[in-house]
Amino acid sequence: MNRNIELKNHQREIYYFRLRLVLSLVIVAVMLLLLLARFFYLQVVRHDYFHTLSDGNRIYVLPIVPNRGLILDRNGLVMARNYSGYTLEIEPAKVKGMDALIAELSKLIEITPQDIKRFKRLLNERQATGTIPIRSRLSNEEVARIAAQRFRFQGIEIKARLFREYPYNDVTSHLIGYVGRINQKDIEQLERQGIASNYMGSDYIGKTGVEQRYEKELHGTAGFERVEVDAGGRAVRVLSRTAPLSGSNLVLTLDAKLQEVAEQAFGDYRGALVAIDPTNGEVLAFISKPGYDPSLFIDGIDTETWDTLNNSPDTPLNNRALRGQYPPGSTIKPFMALAGLHYGTRSPERTISDPGYFTLPGSRHQYRDWKSGGHGSVDMFKSIVVSCDTYYYGLATEMGIDNMHGYLSGFGFGKKTGLDMDGETSGLLPSSEWKSKRHNQIWYPGDTVSAGIGQGYNLVTPLQLAFATATLTNDGIAFQPHLVKELQNSPGDTVPTEPTQLFDLQIPAEHLKLVKGAMEAVTRPGGTAVGANYGVKYRVAGKTGTAQVIAMKQGEKYDEKKVSEYNRDHAWFIAFAPADKPRIAMAVLVENGGHGGSTAAPIARKVLDYYLLGQTPTPLQAVDERAGLESD
Repeated sequence: MNRNIELKNHQREIYYFRLRLVLSLVIVAVMLLLLLARFFYLQVVRHDYFHTLSDGNRIYVLPIVPNRGLILDRNGLVMARNYSGYTLEIEPAKVKGMDALIAELSKLIEITPQDIKRFKRLLNERQATGTIPIRSRLSNEEVARIAAQRFRFQGIEIKARLFREYPYNDVTSHLIGYVGRINQKDIEQLERQGIASNYMGSDYIGKTGVEQRYEKELHGTAGFERVEVDAGGRAVRVLSRTAPLSGSNLVLTLDAKLQEVAEQAFGDYRGALVAIDPTNGEVLAFISKPGYDPSLFIDGIDTETWDTLNNSPDTPLNNRALRGQYPPGSTIKPFMALAGLHYGTRSPERTISDPGYFTLPGSRHQYRDWKSGGHGSVDMFKSIVVSCDTYYYGLATEMGIDNMHGYLSGFGFGKKTGLDMDGETSGLLPSSEWKSKRHNQIWYPGDTVSAGIGQGYNLVTPLQLAFATATLTNDGIAFQPHLVKELQNSPGDTVPTEPTQLFDLQIPAEHLKLVKGAMEAVTRPGGTAVGANYGVKYRVAGKTGTAQVIAMKQGEKYDEKKVSEYNRDHAWFIAFAPADKPRIAMAVLVENGGHGGSTAAPIARKVLDYYLLGQTPTPLQAVDERAGLESD
C-alpha cells in the first residue's frame, strides 16, 4: 500500500513565521510604549520630586545660628555677653570605638573626667545625632595641635562657637539666670510651640531668670546656607545664603552698680533685697544671697558640684527674692494701721495702755510685747514708731481676720506681683475660709492675734513686700513691677516698656500722712531704726521687723546665743526715700539676722546712700533696733 507522505508544508510555516513576527513586533512596540511612558512619568510628571532628590544629594542646607542678644543695665553696663571660642566636637555616627578615640585625643589635649561625663550625658540625651562637644574653650595651641593630627581621627571637628559670659557672676545670678545646652525636653517644648526649626544648629537656650523669660527675644532668627558639595561631602561653593537675624538686646531697669553695692552690703549674711521705683514699677535692684556661678551650668554642671550647691545649708540655688516665703513680722504694721483707719476700727487719737502683753477675753494666755513692761500709753502714730506689738494684737482682734484679709490683699499680699520672671510664689494671706479649706479647722481668736503682728500663717516674699511698700509709698497707686526697660532690636529700633498702672487704692490723704509720717519717725531718735540712719542727709521712712523662725513657749524668753544659727529670727526692713518725694522703695530680708534695726536697716542705708548720694557710706556700727532697748 502506497502512502503520500508530505515532508514539509511551506505555506503553513510561512504563516506561523509571519504570525510570530507580528506578535514580536507588537510586544516590542508595547514595551517601547511602556518605556516611553515611564520616561515621561519620571522626567515630566515627577520632575520636581526627583529634582529635589538630586539637589539633596549634592546640596546641603546648613543652619546659621544667630548671635544672642546682650543684656544691659539701665546705664548700658553689660550683664550678659557673647565671646568666640573653639570647641572639639565628636560626631558619634562616624566613630566606631568611642572610648579609644577619647583616649587618643586625651594624649593631645587635656580632657578631664568631668568633660567625659558631660559628653556621655549629652550623648545619651541627643541619641548620637550631630556633633557633641567634648572640650570647650580650646586655646590656640590646643587648636593647632589637633589640626596637625586631624588626619588620624575619624569623626572629630573643631568648631568656632559663641559662648555666654556673665561679668557680674553671682551678684546677678538669680536675676539674669543662665543659658544651658538644649536637651530633649527643650526640643519637645520648642516643637509644641512650632519654633523648633529656628533652633537648628543652636546649642543653648535660656534656662532660668531673664535668659529664660525673654528667650524668644534674645535668641533671634536662624539663617541658612545652601552649599554644593562633591562626592566626598566637601563644600564646593555656596549657592545661596539667608543671613540670620540677631537677637534683641535687653536693657534692664536694674542699676548694676546699685546691685553690687547691695550685694556687698549683706556681707556674710544670707538674705534678699528688692528695690523698686514706686512711680513706674521699675526694679532697681534684685538680690538673693548667696548666689552661684552661672557659668557652671552653661555646658552642663558636673555631679559633684551640683551636689555641693544643692545640698548646701545656705541653699545658694534658692531665689529668695522671688520664691522665698517668710513671716513679714512687724513690717505688716503700717498696712495694719491703714486697715484700722479704713474700717474705722481705730482712730489716730485713740490710745491703749500697754503693760507688755495682751490677753484675749476669758483667757490667761499672755501674748507678749517685744518690750518687757510695755510702752505705756500708745496711739497709732507711736505704735508704728516704737513697733508696739500689744497695740496690733488688739487691733487685729477688733478688726477680725477676714477684714484684715480683705484690706491687705489690696496691697498684693497673698498674690503674685506678675514680675516678668518665671517661678514667682504668691506667699500666703490667711482667712477663715482658707483655713477651713486647707486644714479643715475653724479659725481661732489666737490665730488672729498672731496675724496682727505678721506671724502665724502669714507669709510674704521679699518681692511681694517691696511691691506693697512701693504701693504705699506711691499713695496707693500700684505699678506693675518689671525688669526690662526697653528692647533694642537694631540700631535706631528701640521699643520701650511703658509703665502699667495696676490699681489705685484711693487711700485718704490724712491716713497716708499719718502712716508715712510715723514711718519717717521710725528712723529718728526714739524710732526703731534710728541707729542705722544716724547722720542721714535725706529724709527716709521705714519700718523694722523681726520674724520668728521657731515658736517660743509661754514664759520662755528668746536667747539668740542659745539658738542654732538657722533657727534664729529673720530681720526685715522696709523703706522709701526721699520721704517727701520718693524715688526708691525697698524690702530687705536678712535670714536669721536677728533684729531689723541692727542688720537689715544698715543694708538699706548703704543702698540708699549710693542711689541718692552716689556714695557708699562707711561701715555702720551694729546697734540694736530700739537704740539700746530690746528688739521686736
